Amino acid sequence: MKEIVILSGKGGTGKTSIAAAFATLAADPVVVDCDVDAADLHLVLQPDVLETHNFTGRQSARIDADKCFGCMRCVNACRFGAISLDGPANDLIAKTYRIDPGACEGCGVCATVCPVGAIDMEDMVSGRWFVSRTRVGPMVHARLNAGGENSGKLVTLIRNKAREIAHAANAGLILTDGPPGIGCPVIASLAGASRVVIVTEPTVSGIHDLERVAKLASHFRVPACIVINKADINPDKAGAIEDLAAGHEIPVLGRIVYDPVVTAAQLAGKSVIEYSKGPVSSALHEIWDALFNMTGQQSIEE
Repeated sequence: MKEIVILSGKGGTGKTSIAAAFATLAADPVVVDCDVDAADLHLVLQPDVLETHNFTGRQSARIDADKCFGCMRCVNACRFGAISLDGPANDLIAKTYRIDPGACEGCGVCATVCPVGAIDMEDMVSGRWFVSRTRVGPMVHARLNAGGENSGKLVTLIRNKAREIAHAANAGLILTDGPPGIGCPVIASLAGASRVVIVTEPTVSGIHDLERVAKLASHFRVPACIVINKADINPDKAGAIEDLAAGHEIPVLGRIVYDPVVTAAQLAGKSVIEYSKGPVSSALHEIWDALFNMTGQQSIEE
């Protein structure tokens, strides 16, 4: 079983559109959307959700007002300003405290210093993850709540679930739409993968971001290859990317031209392969064939 991860140094490079196209071209893949902070692959693949699960990424403290007698030890110990007086400041009779779950970091210091055991640590629901059915195969995806933490932990969770589904179905490919950047969720998406496809664009920032992702892939010893999207908007920079790739011995799978048909396909809820037979689709077919030759993955057309 192979795991191919599609990454980019920043959002907006076309990573998800290419991931959706690969999912359409592949034979019976298990699809994972690891961009849990801003998931959007579901907009194209339109999954039917079969399972919904809560994700508890961290704990938060809670004060039992019936036990609290206002000694302020927790207030003095908290370094995040998460504890405040519950009720009027001049009400000394009912001097108890409450914890703002949005400010609490879940460190547990307040529970440790409380002399009467009035503070409990509770699991916080930070998001939800889903197992779904799509027209291309099973899909595992997630949605982190606004301000939710531990996106890397959530990414690891859904990757492990995808592997479980792939093993049960004897699937040969897990196709992962990763998050942008090089942060914790990207590392969680990349580590242990078979190959990473880095989607870049011919701009100064695109080249810089490409170098960062390539270094990350090299660090985790995951073979990388490159797709240059919107290559015709700056042919000189596209050439510079190919020179950079050659210098680092990273294969370039191909170039894709800028075409509004990609946006039209998104609005129609389809991959560009399903929506159009034009230049973009032709380029994606060639890129998939090149990737197939590297990984031995079967094409749906075979």
